[in-house]
Amino acid sequence: MLITPAYAQAAGGSGDFIFQILPFLLIFVIMYFLIIRPQQKRAKDHREMVSALRRGDTVVTGGGLIGKVTKVEDGELQVELAQGMKVKVVRSTITEVRSKSEPVGGKK
Repeated sequence: MLITPAYAQAAGGSGDFIFQILPFLLIFVIMYFLIIRPQQKRAKDHREMVSALRRGDTVVTGGGLIGKVTKVEDGELQVELAQGMKVKVVRSTITEVRSKSEPVGGKK
């Protein structure tokens, strides 16, 4: 039986596995820093913004409506879009806070 030199060289290389897996690890690290980490930071910033909402803040909803927060509940807000026109919106649909209200005297 004849064994060619190519088979003889390929039979015992365990170091080749490391060089084969290295590009995949490198791609995962690059994806983490360019895609996953910034997305997690944006989600954290949005959660903090939504949890800090209070009465009197001017907000923009996901649908593009601009209004003033009149009532804050657990998962919902009551937003006044025009004088006398109040709607309930889910907290997580708020995309932007245009202006923060001043704290009420004596309360934080």
